Amino acid sequence: MKLYRDEDAGLNLVTGYDAAHIAIQRERHEMSLVVMPKRAPQAWGQAGFEGLTEADFAAIVALSPALVLIGTGARQRFPKPALLRPLIDARIGFEVMDTGSACRTYNILAGEGRVVAAALLLDAI
Repeated sequence: MKLYRDEDAGLNLVTGYDAAHIAIQRERHEMSLVVMPKRAPQAWGQAGFEGLTEADFAAIVALSPALVLIGTGARQRFPKPALLRPLIDARIGFEVMDTGSACRTYNILAGEGRVVAAALLLDAI
C-alpha cells in the first residue's frame, strides 16, 4: 500500500509498505526497522517476531520516544511481557498492532508533532 502526505515538513514518514518492504520518504527498506520522525531509520528486530529479545526493546529506549508503536507483521501478535520490560521500566507507552496499522498510526502521530517511534517487523525476512 502506498501512503503519501501533501507536506512532510522534514519528517520521516512511511510512504508505502507490503510484506517485503517498508518505504520511508519513498526509499525502500527490505528489512524490519525502527523509524522516528527526525531520526534516520535503523535496522531492528532482524530475527523476526519469534526472535525478538529484550535488547531489541532496549535499543528503542535509547532513542527516547514518548510512545512506541510495535508493528508485528501481517497480523497482530503480542510479544512476551518480559521482552517489553525495558519499555515498561523507562515508562514509555507502547501499542502493539499489525505493521500496516502501525505505519498508518505512526504517520498520524508524527504529523501531529509527537515523539513517536514505530518498530516495524516484516513477515518476509
